[in-house]
Amino acid sequence: MNFYWIKTPQIIKRLFSNQVWAIPNKENKIHLTFDDGPTPEITQWVLKILKENNIKATFFLIGNNIEKHPEIFNKVVNEGHSIGNHTFNHKNGWKTTTPDYIQNVELCQNQLLNLKSRIFRPPYGKIKPSQSKKLRELGYKIIMWDILTADFDGKIPKEKCLENATQKVTSGSVIVFHDSVKAFANLEYTLPKAIQILKEKGFVFDVIS
Repeated sequence: MNFYWIKTPQIIKRLFSNQVWAIPNKENKIHLTFDDGPTPEITQWVLKILKENNIKATFFLIGNNIEKHPEIFNKVVNEGHSIGNHTFNHKNGWKTTTPDYIQNVELCQNQLLNLKSRIFRPPYGKIKPSQSKKLRELGYKIIMWDILTADFDGKIPKEKCLENATQKVTSGSVIVFHDSVKAFANLEYTLPKAIQILKEKGFVFDVIS
């Protein structure tokens, strides 16, 4: 089984403080985020769940998926959710030269039309310091996460995914889900239940911009 932190340690947040790991506030606001869309049927399902619960979320979209599914992209935008950049081809920054990585991010940005969004999340959370520095110089805000649900891991039970999504959430938490085919079995079970649990704990949901 792969190892990953469900709750990002404070030392990591301090070491990479130029990146956003959480958004502290006194209003009990938290932030649901979804990576890797737009994905046919799955993104629409996520939008339905969010609408039923009157929640706005933040979607970090892959440029190539936007190009293939513009109607889903437009639906995400029109329903008032925040849009972020997740590279054009889901690039692993550790395995990509900085010039190629920046070019791929900008290719994705071109798909965001006239949106003013300049928020970015690196796929896999893997980004070189040189890439981070250049993107910040270009005006991007790099959004990481405080809570990793691990919905993408088909080896974990869906009940564990729900625990990941709810147990260590605090005011300001940025929570990562994935609206992808690989994650859907865990997502379908976890998202509605997590929303209910988090509401019962007194959290309110906000977008990242």
